[in-house]
Amino acid sequence: MRINREIRAPKLRVISETGEQLGILTLREAMEKAELASLDLVEIAPTAVPPVAKIIDYGKFRYHQAKKEKEGKKAQVQIKVKEVKLKPNIDTHDYQTKVKHAREFLSKGNKVRLNIVFRGREMLHIDLGVKVVKQFCDDLADVSVIESTPKLMGRTMTTILAPGGKRPKIKTGGPDRDQNEDA
Repeated sequence: MRINREIRAPKLRVISETGEQLGILTLREAMEKAELASLDLVEIAPTAVPPVAKIIDYGKFRYHQAKKEKEGKKAQVQIKVKEVKLKPNIDTHDYQTKVKHAREFLSKGNKVRLNIVFRGREMLHIDLGVKVVKQFCDDLADVSVIESTPKLMGRTMTTILAPGGKRPKIKTGGPDRDQNEDA
């Protein structure tokens, strides 16, 4: 964005600080009007024919522009991937605790990476790990969808769950259809 003396176009469509159209002026006339108002001449649309320039306080303009960008970044939601590690021979209480934590992560909008770690002779019983993954996914089916199917990489089986899924239907407190037909 060019300001004041950086502008090279011989003629400009000029807009005042109040938003009023001043018409097509030469660069010199536009600069004089900006100097009389003690403001800057800023080229807003350089590709237009003729280019559009506005008489504004450039420092204030940049401040508001930066503020808008900052607000835009605040609105963005960053999805994080939380990790839950299990073993194929996990106890029921430990398993329920891990499911509860994963449910919290998913409800906050984060993805969950489920890792089943096989140690030693557990590698002979990969089917136990698959069974744990299937049960875990079934327990979280109401709040999640499977983003990637279980994959075995070395001694670790990994799957990713994303927020979403089948939500249970909530009954409304209104009267049933049968009651309305009787009335």
